[in-house]
Amino acid sequence: MSMHKIFSLPVRVYFQDTDAGGVVYHANYLNFMERARTEWLRVHGYSNAGLMKEFGVVFVVRSVKMEYLKPAQLDDLLDVTVQIKDIGRSRLTLLQTVQRGTEVLNEAEISLVCVSLESFKPVPVPDVLRDQWKN
Repeated sequence: MSMHKIFSLPVRVYFQDTDAGGVVYHANYLNFMERARTEWLRVHGYSNAGLMKEFGVVFVVRSVKMEYLKPAQLDDLLDVTVQIKDIGRSRLTLLQTVQRGTEVLNEAEISLVCVSLESFKPVPVPDVLRDQWKN
């Protein structure tokens, strides 16, 4: 398990996030996690647009392994977490959870790859981010 800091983003469940029974639709957990990763990146001084402009790179999802443990429901206030598990040359593996209070509802391991905007081929994670994330 990584010793990296855990970032957390509060997310409210809206009607649009749920199915007819008021339960969060399974694919929306990916949306919640994407929002949390975007805000986590901002905490480290970069937006997705900034990475594209300054470095000509973007992080793309390579794989997702997700466990649905308990349902989130309409009006729940959730905490969506992001934590680094591992950093490779061009790959970043993150652990993410969706929690309601102390209850873990969903957990995922998400593998991202840093790719060139021009070729969409893997390139090294920018050193400025690597240096921040290693600490």
